[in-house]
Order: sequence, then structure tokens, then C-alpha cells
Amino acid sequence: MKIKNVLFVPGKSAFFFDDQKAIKKGARLDGFIYEGQPVTRGFTTVRQAGECISIMLELENGQLAAGDCAAVQYSGVGGRDPLFLAAHYLPFMERELKPRLTGIEIEPFRTMADKFENLTFNGKKMHTAIRYGLSQALLAARALAENKLKTEIICEEYKQPVIPERVKIFAQSGDERYLNADKMILKEVDALPHALINNVEDKLGRNGEKLREYLRWLVNRIKKLRRSNSYHPDLHLDVYGTIGLIFEANLDKVADYLASLEKEVEDFNLYIEGPVDMEEKYRQLEALAALTRKLESLGSKVKIVADEHCNTLEDIKEYTDARACHMIQIKTPDLGGIQNVAESNLYCRQHGVEAYQGGTCNETDLSALTCVHVAMATRPDRMLAKPGMGFDEGFMIVNNEMERIIQVLKLKYGEKK
Repeated sequence: MKIKNVLFVPGKSAFFFDDQKAIKKGARLDGFIYEGQPVTRGFTTVRQAGECISIMLELENGQLAAGDCAAVQYSGVGGRDPLFLAAHYLPFMERELKPRLTGIEIEPFRTMADKFENLTFNGKKMHTAIRYGLSQALLAARALAENKLKTEIICEEYKQPVIPERVKIFAQSGDERYLNADKMILKEVDALPHALINNVEDKLGRNGEKLREYLRWLVNRIKKLRRSNSYHPDLHLDVYGTIGLIFEANLDKVADYLASLEKEVEDFNLYIEGPVDMEEKYRQLEALAALTRKLESLGSKVKIVADEHCNTLEDIKEYTDARACHMIQIKTPDLGGIQNVAESNLYCRQHGVEAYQGGTCNETDLSALTCVHVAMATRPDRMLAKPGMGFDEGFMIVNNEMERIIQVLKLKYGEKK
């Protein structure tokens, strides 16, 4: 079967692009916008509306295979590609991508995805958002051509067993870290709440006291609202390098502080994402590796999660091989093609580092649905409920697609294969 026609459709993503550097430098919220001047190249305001481009492939039999090009909320920093604005990239896609897609035969997913992943223009690959959306559409095309679920295609091509069981879901609260935590507890989310600790004064505290207070509140809230003691979620918070800021990158002090949080969370597992941001890949890798070793030498059970400056499949392999953390966020739009997401999940699993198949609030329903299929096939330790910052909608999209996949797989393969 061939691709008969190609459409590129600009749209809106589920959240916004935020200038992380400006926020770290003190840009303050005024209602929903941030006051102050942008710092990162490409931004015209500190917060601006998120955008996406849908790629729709019309197959010879009239079916449509689609994927959404989307980029992360904090674009343009941490080694990531710049802002993905539809008006800027649509002409390129019409000129360069459409002729390369129209009329091609639908081959195995990995063959097609790798072919487009490695295309270069003036020595550079296409923007990660384009590779992300295109690979989703190519996976959908292959699944339609084979009359199979996208999960099945990934399992076949990566030689993975079909397992009709849930993958743990991690939810993010956005700034509503109290209200949304309540919702997460009531819906018994596996890992929570992210908490968006991206500002020292308002969220972390000059001595880390506000985060400490929040963790105490969170533990008490779980114990108060849960229906039974069997509900015991992992606590996973993203601090965006702010702990490193208050301790001026003194890793001994950072490690001591992280270890001290254990008493606040009692017997709950605590994961801290991005405790420091060294603003360069290898400095970041070395710092996280040192922190990981320091925590282990202290006998601490607090786990470090890598995020910033760990953006590509190659980065993930390097961080994994260096044992630079306990868990890696595989930030799906940053990896380009979703075949890289699948390979990252598998590499982490095979080498003893926990895999968190993440992403961004700034994705779309379509990209989130595709990510569920990748996770169900390659079995990361957890995946992100997305898109959006409202919790309920993203959790519904991911949870319900997961349940649908499970029931179809059980119907076709039995309880477990």
C-alpha cells in the first residue's frame, strides 16, 4: 500500500511555550502570564501560546494516518531545538517533506522512520518536532496497512512480548500542586505530583523549606484521602535545578539536603528530577553521577531523575552507561522520531536504569495516544499523563487508551504472552 496524499494542518497544543531561563531569573506570574522580558532566543514574550502541526497521510484505500508535530514547554534550553512555530516550519514541510512522502510504499515502521530521521538539510536534521509527528503518522500508516494496533507493530519490530498489563502512570500538577494532588490521590495515580518547583522564592524556599513543607503536606494528604493503605504512590517532583541554585552547586550540600527529605516522606519512594542544572551536557552528567554516588554513600533511598541535557537516544545511552542517575526522563518530543523513544525505553531496561517515558504538557491528544502504544510495547517503569496542565484530561487520555489496548490484546493474545 502507498501514501496517496499528504496534508499539513496547523493547530494548537495543549499548553504554552515558557522561557525557562527568564523564569529562573525571576520573571513573576501576573495572572496566567509572566511579567518581564524573554531571555531565550525566539521568544517574544516569556509565555506564549503553544502550537503544533498535524501530519495526515492519505493511504491508497482512503484511510488516514496522522501524527502531531509538537515541542516541549521549555523549548530552546537544555540542549533542545528552538521554538516550533507553525508559520515558520510549514513552508519547509510543504517544499521538502511532502514530495518525499507522496507515493511512497508503506514499509516496516523502523525502516521508514529511520529514513526520515536521518534526512539532513544544510547539514542539520529536521526539527525534533517534525520528526516526532512524522514518525507517529508513519507508525499509524503501518498499523493501518497491517490491520494491527500500533502496540503490536512496535512489539513485532522490536521483538518484544505482547503484555496486556498496565504501565504505571505519572501525573503532573502544574502550579496547582495542592488542588491537583487531591485529584490524583482520589483517582489513585501511580506516581505524583511533579509539582513544578521552578522558582526558588515561591516554591522551593531559600533554604529548601517550602519544598520540605510541601512534602509533609503531601504525605499527610495521601494518608487522609486514600481509600485503603494499599494505595502507595511514588512521589516524583521536578525541581528544575533550583536546589543547585540555593546551594550554589555545592554537591555535598545538595546531597545532604536531598537525603534529609527522606524523613518527610516516611515510607514513600521519593524521586527528585533535575536537582541541579549545570547548563552543559557533560557537566550535568558528571554532577548527577556524583550526586547519585553521594546519596548512595549516605545510605539514602532518594532517587535522582535526569532530564535537562539528556535529550537524544545517544544522550540517554551515555547517562545510562555512566550510571549518572537512578531514572531517566525520556522526554518524547526531544528525541525526534518515536522509534528513538522505543529504543531508549529498552536500553534503560536492559542496563538497570529506570525508564520514565515522559514528554510535555505542551503536546496533543494524538501524540499522547501514540506514546501509550509505545509504552505498552516497550514497558518503561512509568509514563507521563499528558497533555495539558489540568491533570484530569491528560490522565483520562492516557489511562483510557491504555485500558483499551489491554482489552484488545487480551482478546487477541490471551491474558499474557
